[in-house]
Amino acid sequence: MQMRIGTFDEFAEAIRHVRRTVFVEEQGVPEGEEFDESDPVCEHAVVLQDGAVVATGRVDTTGRIGRVAVLREARGRGIGRSVMQALEQRARELGCRRAWMHAQVHAIGFYRTLGYVASGEEFMEAGIRHVTMARPLGEHDAVVA
Repeated sequence: MQMRIGTFDEFAEAIRHVRRTVFVEEQGVPEGEEFDESDPVCEHAVVLQDGAVVATGRVDTTGRIGRVAVLREARGRGIGRSVMQALEQRARELGCRRAWMHAQVHAIGFYRTLGYVASGEEFMEAGIRHVTMARPLGEHDAVVA
């Protein structure tokens, strides 16, 4: 497994493939809502396995993590956890003191295992129930994959 961090332009084709497969095809998110104005200003993580990109996620300068997606055939191997750790590390490097996200309700358990805490009421985003989750990013709490 290889993890790479870069711009949307660097990995656009691969990012589009993974997110279209997971969010648009599997979850029914309208494609027009999936790709947005935040893509060009975020940094993106991509995971390559056997030369193919199987996962992605993004982080902005506020520490907001989003669009974390792992292709079905690569799930259950800790790749999502690795994406989150890479994005959290990048957020630390950007000077963020916390990471936060709008998490899909069905994924709350996963994010809790990474130290995220839900706050506020559930809300709808792209037709899917979400909740805001966050965790502090101390300089010494980085988890090594």
